[in-house]
Amino acid sequence: MQVSISNKYILKSAVPIALAMLIPVLNNLTNNYFLGKVGERALAVNGVAGIFYLILAMVGYGLATGIQMQFSRKAAQNDYVGIARQISNGIFLSLALATLLLLLSLTLAPVIFRASLHAADHISMSDEFLKIRSWGLPFLMLTQLANAFYISIGKSQYLLAGSITTTLINIVLDYCFILGHFGAPEMGLNGAALASAIAEFCGWAVMWSLFFKKDIFRQFPLGRKLRPDLRLCSSMLKISAPLIVQYFFSIGGWQVFFIFVEHLGEKELAASQILRPIFGVIGTSSWAFATTCNTMVSNVIGQGKASRVPGLIKKVAGLSVVASIIQCSILILLGRPYLHLFTADDALVTMALPSLYIISVGTVVMSMSTVMFNGIVGTGNTRVNLLIEVGCVGVYLLYCFIVIQQMRLGLTWAWGSEFVYWTSLFVTAFLYLRSGRWRGKVV
Repeated sequence: MQVSISNKYILKSAVPIALAMLIPVLNNLTNNYFLGKVGERALAVNGVAGIFYLILAMVGYGLATGIQMQFSRKAAQNDYVGIARQISNGIFLSLALATLLLLLSLTLAPVIFRASLHAADHISMSDEFLKIRSWGLPFLMLTQLANAFYISIGKSQYLLAGSITTTLINIVLDYCFILGHFGAPEMGLNGAALASAIAEFCGWAVMWSLFFKKDIFRQFPLGRKLRPDLRLCSSMLKISAPLIVQYFFSIGGWQVFFIFVEHLGEKELAASQILRPIFGVIGTSSWAFATTCNTMVSNVIGQGKASRVPGLIKKVAGLSVVASIIQCSILILLGRPYLHLFTADDALVTMALPSLYIISVGTVVMSMSTVMFNGIVGTGNTRVNLLIEVGCVGVYLLYCFIVIQQMRLGLTWAWGSEFVYWTSLFVTAFLYLRSGRWRGKVV
């Protein structure tokens, strides 16, 4: 299970991850496509409520990312029994966190929306959406854990099975529940929530069935280790906790951004909602390379080859930038047709187009910064990741507050905040990696 530092191995790991990440992006695009037919208001509210759910999902992703790094250390040592123990305790941690987030979503979200949103319809629609959508959290988090496991043992191609299943089911159910086809009730925004929750359950079933269907359970004796080990859970959580808080801050900053945009107007919010999936479309390769960098750095350190880490990160970042430039170029050329997929309103497309160009170019900076940032995750210095994230989100929110809330400079300036965030992340991650202070971290 030891990795090799070569372009071939990097691509072999990253390409399936990118495809697996791109497929769920189609879920979001499909939601936007069908909700665009329902109306501008449903599209706008999906932006606010959808980001709130994304915060919960990314908190779970923070836990899975921390556990993935620990899986990779054990994989470098070919410790099958150790990984089995980590899987079983990861299941308990994932379920505990999912239960906590589900309760918070059902109780705290309505309070937050009432305190922050201006339109009464937006508040009630967001609340109803989350009451349905949040029930997918336990299944999503167990799927994230399975993904982390498969990536760390070099089986990233298995991610495609769960992603394809989730996407196909979500598209069919979107068509049924949002618009009311095949005898299903026409539920609009709530139909999108129900379709996504059911799809996440199906994705979970597929990912964990592979564990047994492919006889992986014979290598990793999960059955004999399926009991909580409080000491191990504490150790795993100690590594993952900073990442959980980090992702909360990261996506939480985006939630504040959308709340500020809602204050600009419903049309600006609707335009931002059709812009948001761009990060999924052209950011999948960056996140795939970043995830690959995380697990490879941890594996290489586990092999006792820490001196090769800077070269590895540089190599992965280079491939990430090339992929991002290719995707951005295509999107810039096809920007207007892309936006018209979600709305027939020419005024909305014209409003969104300049921001699309800014986001497209900004993702090139993102392609470098995410790889370096996840390289730090792979070293096990997750507290440093948290400090960097808090600082960068602070700069990002300050920009948003001044430019959107105070000066009200408009949508294009608002989306310029992406340059501020990703540039800050790039500079701080680069300086930390260059300092060499990451060396010697024991996990």
